[in-house]
Amino acid sequence: MVGTMAMRTWIEPVVAGSQVASAFYDTALLLVVKNYYNQTNSTAPSHILEDAQQKAVSNFYIIYNLVLGLSPLVSAYGLTKLGDRIHQKIPICIPLLGYLGSKTLLLLLILLGWPVEVMYGAAAFNGLTGGFTTFWAGIMALGSLGSSESKRSLRLIIIELVYGLAGFLGSMASGYLFVGFSDRYQEGTVLVCCSIACYVFCLLYSIFVLTVPKPTASCPDKAKSAEEVGGQLPEAAVAGSSQPSESSISTPISPSKLIIILLFVAAILYDLAVVGAMNVLPLFLLREPLSWNAVEIGHGNAAGYVIFITSFLGVLVFSKYMRDITMIMIGVASFSAGILIMAFVRWTFLFYIARAVMLFALIPLPTIRSMLSKHVEGSSYGKVFVLLQLSLVTTGVVTSTVYNKIYQNTLDWYSSFCFILSFLVGDKAFTQM
Repeated sequence: MVGTMAMRTWIEPVVAGSQVASAFYDTALLLVVKNYYNQTNSTAPSHILEDAQQKAVSNFYIIYNLVLGLSPLVSAYGLTKLGDRIHQKIPICIPLLGYLGSKTLLLLLILLGWPVEVMYGAAAFNGLTGGFTTFWAGIMALGSLGSSESKRSLRLIIIELVYGLAGFLGSMASGYLFVGFSDRYQEGTVLVCCSIACYVFCLLYSIFVLTVPKPTASCPDKAKSAEEVGGQLPEAAVAGSSQPSESSISTPISPSKLIIILLFVAAILYDLAVVGAMNVLPLFLLREPLSWNAVEIGHGNAAGYVIFITSFLGVLVFSKYMRDITMIMIGVASFSAGILIMAFVRWTFLFYIARAVMLFALIPLPTIRSMLSKHVEGSSYGKVFVLLQLSLVTTGVVTSTVYNKIYQNTLDWYSSFCFILSFLVGDKAFTQM
């Protein structure tokens, strides 16, 4: 009986199901949008068609990502606060309802021949019900509640591992599902239906099976000295907090608050580098010199999810011998090196080499969340995580827009310029650690 109750606290089935659904949806949306603009510009010469298609798809994703990223600002904090006060499952179930609604709109778009601009409304509905911002903050809060401080970094990276494995399987299958049923059904119909089915499973599991775990560890004393918490901070930051100036004596910043501020800055800088590169990567894969089809795009997306496995193994080993801050630096360096290689990709094998170099790129954000959870009360996990997620989403929206515009303007002379830019930002994030 005890074992059954413990199993009901597992959030992994929701993480896995939602990520498989998301992988199906992402592939379907990209290819549906691509095909839509292909038909719109079908009379143009081939070389003009490719550039026009790239810019049209890029412009679609600029608006789509803006709506998807900004709309959660309206509801995310409120939903998470409700979760902290009433029930921790609220920030998980409400976004799942939003996912169901938005994916159903894509299905209707395919079946009824609606214009792709309908998906802006789908993105707004997704965001207003909390979106990924609220959903992932709720997942991280439940994961933190059910783990001790000493094992929290490992616990959160396990959740990320499940997320990555599910994304890998979903991405591998998505291309085949899209192509395999295109002769009998309208393109993307089966893929979107599978996505909707996965979200239905997640919602039912969250409502009827999932239980909120009881906290297994209390928050550390907020009055810790700088020496006690300084092991997780750069030496300069500790020195600054342990020797305050006269002007700061009247309004001191506690060591825990200083750590939280620095962790937020580190997360935002790193996310800026990652989001910028990953937003233009699908467009880069569609055009020359790679010009990938649906199956190749599915394989490429799956390769990206392998880092969830390697990052998990990295945390499993590194956490025994290294401080959290050292693991974060390893992850940032891994991403920066890989994205620099991506800037020179001209052949498929080089793409996979770049992905292989990014083997520890996932480590920074889960480790930052783990460090944050050690400096706040358990009842505030949801609020802190959603504030971090809102910061990342806001950064991501601005970054996505800027990078897409840069990509459009550098398309003719060097389409990989955005990857070099991400390398420079990643290098800056590394020096700030």
